[in-house]
Amino acid sequence: MERLIVLDTETTGIEPSEGHKIIEIGCVEITDREITQSQYHQYIEPGRSVGESVRIHGITDSFLSGKPKFEDIALEFLEYIDGATLIIHNAPFDLGFLNNELALMNTDQRIEDNCSIIDTLELSKRQRPGMMHNLDALCRRFEIDASSRTVHGALLDSQILAQVYLAMTGGQSTLFAEANINAANDNDNDIVRINPERPKINIVKANNEEIEAHNNYFAKT
Repeated sequence: MERLIVLDTETTGIEPSEGHKIIEIGCVEITDREITQSQYHQYIEPGRSVGESVRIHGITDSFLSGKPKFEDIALEFLEYIDGATLIIHNAPFDLGFLNNELALMNTDQRIEDNCSIIDTLELSKRQRPGMMHNLDALCRRFEIDASSRTVHGALLDSQILAQVYLAMTGGQSTLFAEANINAANDNDNDIVRINPERPKINIVKANNEEIEAHNNYFAKT
């Protein structure tokens, strides 16, 4: 039974290379296409000011004061997601920050070493090219209530993305999902090859009487 974990982070900025850090991690579990009660949520003291990013997530420096540092929660976080398939919207952003935090702990471990990744941003682009693909747009597309999302929050956004993912991969759209999950795990293999051993298509040709009837159909009107 595949265990899916929807994951989101909030950060002090856009680029970890500029010293920006994670301040919140939120995870929601999906099992058998049901959102379970199992969640992981943690605020993190980043060791720097949140700066202008407070306008996006509303998390202040004073609120984060005294919260654990990433290295304090790393083990329990990694144990929670271990072996799961992670569902992330714009995965390179969150993975970049998480892997940077691990690198700052002087470890070579990367999130991708123990987890498969599904990027719902890429999945949405492949399903409906040319449309908007941010989380708000997806909520409107799939009629998911996001009225409580007045600011960004890692746990809230994970809860919403879990609903979006189930809607994206339900019914007919599962045809797209299977192809894009494979593409997310193997970017070098974009060719889907047909099994040469597949049964041949049975072609039924029209007989002479049917051909004559077809040719004379309009002549009778």
